[in-house]
Amino acid sequence: MSEIPSSPGSSSQGSEGRDDAILPFAVEPLDVRGRVVRLGPSVDTILRRHGYPDSVARLLGEAAALTVLLGSSLKFEGRFQLQTKSDGPVDMVVVDFEAPDRVRATARFDAERVAEAGPRAGTARLLGHGHLAMTIDQGSAQSRYQGVVALEGQGFEEAAHQYFRQSEQIPTRVRLAVAEQVEGSGQAWRAGGLLMQFLPHSPDRARLADLPPGDLPEGHTRLDESQPQEDDAWVEAKSLVATIEDHELVDPTVSSERLLYRLFHERGVRVFEAQGVHEACRCSRERVMGMIRRFSEEERRDIVGDDGRIGITCEFCSRHYDLDPAEVEAEIAGQSDA
Repeated sequence: MSEIPSSPGSSSQGSEGRDDAILPFAVEPLDVRGRVVRLGPSVDTILRRHGYPDSVARLLGEAAALTVLLGSSLKFEGRFQLQTKSDGPVDMVVVDFEAPDRVRATARFDAERVAEAGPRAGTARLLGHGHLAMTIDQGSAQSRYQGVVALEGQGFEEAAHQYFRQSEQIPTRVRLAVAEQVEGSGQAWRAGGLLMQFLPHSPDRARLADLPPGDLPEGHTRLDESQPQEDDAWVEAKSLVATIEDHELVDPTVSSERLLYRLFHERGVRVFEAQGVHEACRCSRERVMGMIRRFSEEERRDIVGDDGRIGITCEFCSRHYDLDPAEVEAEIAGQSDA
């Protein structure tokens, strides 16, 4: 752990412009903790691999940044997954974060509807209505936890706020940004995000106000002293985070330390050891075989192609598996006998 030096031009960790890294921080006078994430080559690899339209690439980049922010809080080796299912032009998004540092992502979309929405269509319009599920998987059915948020025309930032309001009851603020920038001789995608939570020693200070009870008749006012007021420290922290501009989260010349210094230098901010992150898929021949073994004999016959082979392509990394049906059946029979 180190305190960011008083000069914004210096960096306590020498990570000026560091990509593919998660930087935890704490602002102790305001009782807030959080993380900043910068994704460079990892998210560019994911988005370039599938040749997504620009609007879909931005949406998936946001989802990847949010998933890394949330998944990097895991204190064990497990998996955090963000998945959407909705009626918008992008009807499915899946992002996996495997602790401590592996991320993969994919999106399914209707190309015609995406084109109709336009190249600058926002996340909310592309997602439409449906739900967003966030799943923590520690490796067994007994250790799975899932929170679900209704998608009702909001983007990932507001969906994250809603998730923490209803599932964790922790005051939280999230900022996300994605951009395609000129780097070297070409263009490259970058994504960034900041997550901040109010974690005072006294739980009463973190109480959340109930949802607004509705409109009063004209000419009436409400004075309800029982409704908790937001803590002054949290109000200040939120106000500071609200000043973040998108370019500050993706600009390679603005390090995470520089951004945190700009936001919190008057209060003092401490940063902890940064954690690297990289794009990596979990697929393998063994996993593909595990999936096929769950099929019935009739289903296995149905997936044999016209060329007499079983061809399976990973939706995440596009790796193609070409399998001989006879070898597949022999492996399944052998394992059954064992």
